[in-house]
Amino acid sequence: MKYIDLYKHLKEIENYKDDEIIINDNLIMRNYNFESKYKNILPGGRCNHDDYEYVPSQPEDFEPDIIQEMLNKTDAEIPENINFRYHIIMPRNEIKSKGIIFMFHGFNEKTWHKYLPWAAYIVSKTGKSVVMFPLAFHMNRAPAEWSGAHEMYKVSQQRKERHPDVINSSLSNVAISTRLHNKPQRFIWSGLQSYYDVIDLVKDFKAGNHSAIDADATIDFCSYSIGTFLGEVLMMTNKNGYFSNSKYATFCGGPVFNRLFPVSKFILDSEANVSLYSFVVEHIESHMKRDPILNKALNEPYEEGINFRAMLNYKTLTSYREEKFRDMADRFYAVTLQQDEVVPPYEVINTLQGGRRDIPIKVDVLDLPYKYRHEDPFPALNKIQDEVDANFRLIFDKISNFLK
Repeated sequence: MKYIDLYKHLKEIENYKDDEIIINDNLIMRNYNFESKYKNILPGGRCNHDDYEYVPSQPEDFEPDIIQEMLNKTDAEIPENINFRYHIIMPRNEIKSKGIIFMFHGFNEKTWHKYLPWAAYIVSKTGKSVVMFPLAFHMNRAPAEWSGAHEMYKVSQQRKERHPDVINSSLSNVAISTRLHNKPQRFIWSGLQSYYDVIDLVKDFKAGNHSAIDADATIDFCSYSIGTFLGEVLMMTNKNGYFSNSKYATFCGGPVFNRLFPVSKFILDSEANVSLYSFVVEHIESHMKRDPILNKALNEPYEEGINFRAMLNYKTLTSYREEKFRDMADRFYAVTLQQDEVVPPYEVINTLQGGRRDIPIKVDVLDLPYKYRHEDPFPALNKIQDEVDANFRLIFDKISNFLK
């Protein structure tokens, strides 16, 4: 089946309602429930974030949190982010997987549509199951209103009126842009929630409690864009030695946060990017001094917090970060695209191979013979379907061969 046909087929049959969805004679998608135990670390949770409430430095730039006003909920009270379902694509005749690959998606993603063919192809090539785990407040972990054209149109109009110089504001990114502009610390807290959720899932199946994953199953990773940030923190921290033998393949991802360029109609607008960059990169140390909860979360004994901080700024904890990557160099592989403007290949190399290029992580820089962008590397267009199919297979054969 060609890529475009696989894409359309999977997009049509995917849902969260059914426990099992037959993909073809060889593959099946199963859905499982998950409950996050970490809503308390989010704004509005029991951890009192109100002792230090960050607002943008220019009062005239501050706007009420429109999204929150519309839903009348704080982050900790958004039920979709706490109780949700996740997909596992696996060989149809397999009851319990002996090997799993976590797949993490990009920033501001609302559906798994573009990833479904990736996951299905990897399963067919490796025989391992792909766990498609959503990051906090993404995919089905976000209220449907945040993707609603009618609701977001009103928000978008208000945002453009308040910020007439905003660049790349769109219906697609206005929800996440408004939320991160007003509270950029959300990036840290939701990132940590995602980390702890993945660890809980691993603990659960290692205790023999998962109906589709063997307690001794091997664990590997395949991620895209900002999802690689989460995977890198997981690998660097290596909680309980869970990932000592894990392999990691990333596609269009890998750099530290301040070497990404996320201003896009599909990711973040310019105002949100400035606010987020100011908080998590330029002034993170001063915010940690003022916020004891944040300071505790990003310091010892919380190694995951230290690793999170090491991945925010290229010049912060550089030697520490590069030593971590050196230790996992033979288990890490990156594929990036020459014309990617959101995650430039040279920034992938700068982070993964280090400033002196002495970390032997393999990075393949490829180009595609058709017009593409970071957010859509494999356009589902009939007129270029043969070229897309060939290059999709080229890239995911490389990734699958590495993950076998």
